[in-house]
Amino acid sequence: MKLPRNRGKEGRDDLLFGTPKVQATLKEAVADIQYLLSRGYAEKSALQLVGNRYRLNVRQQKAVQGMGASQEQIAQRKQTELPLEQLTGQDIAIDGFNLLIILESALSGAYVFKGLDDCYRDLSSVHGTYKRVQQTEGALQLVGDTLKELQTGNVLWYFDQPVSNSGRLKTMLGELTQEKGYDWNIELDYNPDKLLAETDRVVVSSDAWVLDRAGRWCNLAKALIEGKISAAQVVFSK
Repeated sequence: MKLPRNRGKEGRDDLLFGTPKVQATLKEAVADIQYLLSRGYAEKSALQLVGNRYRLNVRQQKAVQGMGASQEQIAQRKQTELPLEQLTGQDIAIDGFNLLIILESALSGAYVFKGLDDCYRDLSSVHGTYKRVQQTEGALQLVGDTLKELQTGNVLWYFDQPVSNSGRLKTMLGELTQEKGYDWNIELDYNPDKLLAETDRVVVSSDAWVLDRAGRWCNLAKALIEGKISAAQVVFSK
C-alpha cells in the first residue's frame, strides 16, 4: 500500500502563513487574543473579535487560537513544566495522536505554530480517522530514540479508541517496540485526555486542556522540532 506523502499542508498555506506580512499580522492577532483571554473573555468570543478585526479566514483563526493563551495559563504551564534533562528515570504518558501528528506535520513541511506557552501546534486533525503517512515511522523512531537516550522509565502511549485505524497504529507501535527495544506500552481509551490529566506520570502533550490540568508535563515536541527537524516551517507567536 502506497502511503500518502505528507501531513497537514494545504494548497494556499504559503499565502496564508508564509509571508512576512501575514506572519506579522498573526503575531498582532495573537497578542490581542492574549489580552482578551487574560481579561476573562471566552475563547470563542475572543477569537471571533480578533478574527474579524484582522480579517482572518478559518484556517488562520485556528492557528491564532492554537498560539494564544492567557497570562494565567502561560504562568501555570511554566510552573508544571519539567525540563527534558529531568526525564531520566521518569515514567512518561504520551498524548499519542497529539504528539505524532505534530511531528508528522513538521517532518512533512507543513506549517507548525509556536504558541505563547512555547508549545507547537498544527492544523491537522484526525476527523475520526487516522491515516498513516510516509513520515509516521520516522516520527515514532524520533520519539523512541530520544527517550531511550534520556533513559526514561516506562513510556505509555494513549490513543483515542473511537478513531478509526487506532488499532492498526497500536499494532505498529507494538512491532516497533519489539524491533527497537523501546520500553513502550500502548493503550486505546475512549477518553485519553482525562487519563492524561489525572496521571502521576510526566505527560507529553501540547493540548491546552490537558496542560492546564496535568500535574507535570514535558515539551518533547518543542525539543524534537527545534533540535531534530531542521526543515520545519515554523510560524512564531512572538
